[in-house]
Amino acid sequence: MNLPALADLFASHGLRLLPGSYPVPVELLVQLPDTTIARFSARGTTLRLRTYSPDALTTITIPAECGCGDHHPQTGPARVTLSRYAVPLEERVIDGELAHGWQHHEAGLLRLADAVPHFFTLLDQLRARELVGVA
Repeated sequence: MNLPALADLFASHGLRLLPGSYPVPVELLVQLPDTTIARFSARGTTLRLRTYSPDALTTITIPAECGCGDHHPQTGPARVTLSRYAVPLEERVIDGELAHGWQHHEAGLLRLADAVPHFFTLLDQLRARELVGVA
């Protein structure tokens, strides 16, 4: 699975894969149907899904290597990312050590196709909480 195929899969679920997503190690920025931003990461032995308000997204410009403007433009490409000041609204975690017996950095070694089911598991946990009513 590659990012374009994942974008198609997400679109079929009403989700939008955003720029700034990476397949290795897996780090995904996803816009949910309510415009909330979800960040999924697989690092160490942990799989983590955090949600952020839509205004947590920002664009940064990567400066050219030399920055002099003679050889290269002074500004480089723009990258979409979360603001350094963004505070998660919610977080769901799968502890790979407890759930799968991982010991070192197995989450970081997951291929995109192997990480996506964990993304949907954590997303379902978020949605399950939303469906609980108060009497």
